[in-house]
Amino acid sequence: MRAARVTVTNLQALAAKRLSQAQALKLEARLEDLHIWEQRKVKDTKKGAKTYTYFMASWREGKKIRNVYLGSSLKISLEQAQEKARAMKREALGLSPLIPLENDN
Repeated sequence: MRAARVTVTNLQALAAKRLSQAQALKLEARLEDLHIWEQRKVKDTKKGAKTYTYFMASWREGKKIRNVYLGSSLKISLEQAQEKARAMKREALGLSPLIPLENDN
């Protein structure tokens, strides 16, 4: 009887751990579900047309699509834009911020 209780307790603990892992993976998958693109705007000036490019991101919040400006493509790279978008979406979803890992140098 005692061995059965220990086994049940161990299985319940394992199930709770796996459930929390599955929930964390679900949130991380939701965090990665965003679209990043480079927007081009052409403005007419006295000196002629000038083209501006910048990064935008979009993701779904409930039933609405949220579009966010990330920065000029002259100032940030695509990788930096992706990291910024993930951080903004993490904040919008109410998830805890990532703790930066120490450098592995």
